[in-house]
Amino acid sequence: MYESISAIIEDEKKTSLPFWKLIQRDDCIERDVSEEESFESMKKMYLTMKDCVKNYDPTLHSNSSLVGGEAVLLRKYIESGKLLSGDFIGQVMEKALMVAESNACMRRIVAAPTAGSCGVVPAVFISLQEKLQISDEEMTKALYVAAGVGGVIAIKASLSGAEGGCQAEIGSASSMAAAGMCYLLGGNSDQIANAAALALKNLLGLACDPVAGLVEIPCVKRNVCGAVNAVTSAELTMAGISSKIPADEVFEAMHNISRTMSDTIKETATGGLATTPTGKEIAARLSRS
Repeated sequence: MYESISAIIEDEKKTSLPFWKLIQRDDCIERDVSEEESFESMKKMYLTMKDCVKNYDPTLHSNSSLVGGEAVLLRKYIESGKLLSGDFIGQVMEKALMVAESNACMRRIVAAPTAGSCGVVPAVFISLQEKLQISDEEMTKALYVAAGVGGVIAIKASLSGAEGGCQAEIGSASSMAAAGMCYLLGGNSDQIANAAALALKNLLGLACDPVAGLVEIPCVKRNVCGAVNAVTSAELTMAGISSKIPADEVFEAMHNISRTMSDTIKETATGGLATTPTGKEIAARLSRS
């Protein structure tokens, strides 16, 4: 597995293989599979993401009853014509809620890179596919790009909220989605890296503070934040706006931040929003039920 984004870019220059192909080649070596097997496996994951959105059930609620049906409220608001941020962002927000709600309701999702951040990548990718009429095959290539970025983050920092806070989950997912979107918009490897850097920079230091220890509050709505952040990071990149800090250094900064974070904001539900008066009241109510 690649240990840095710079190594991927360097290999691209040496081999003339695109970013996604290098990640596929790496996957074939690591899992000892053919290119066809690797591609079908990745495509299956993308199609599962699409199925999650297609099969969203607005009537379902999580066991705690804290999560469910909110994507429908957003849909009604979008249809009212009052959404100022535009149809595309509205679709991204809605899909992020759909997938994150589905996770809380025990539906089938793809951890991308974790269950708690599962709504970010599909929200961006599926919305972009629908808008630009991109093939599933091209979307699969973008998922390789996202996976490559996620793999480097896993090595340089972490993808675990328990280890790195929510910056490691929503932050990493946003970075992966931004990189994939940049690829789909025609960005080169340097631009892909730039989008990944911009996205994670915006979410450095994000606490993991689930109310009552459940991956519901504030996790579901943070998927929306991560998805929209990915879109803006890719758009900034395609406009020619660069991150002054390279992607690899941003990933390393996340690792350093996680080391100085209090354990109370690392998925323990002993700090942050989990310990607000309302957060405590919710936890106490759920413990009695």
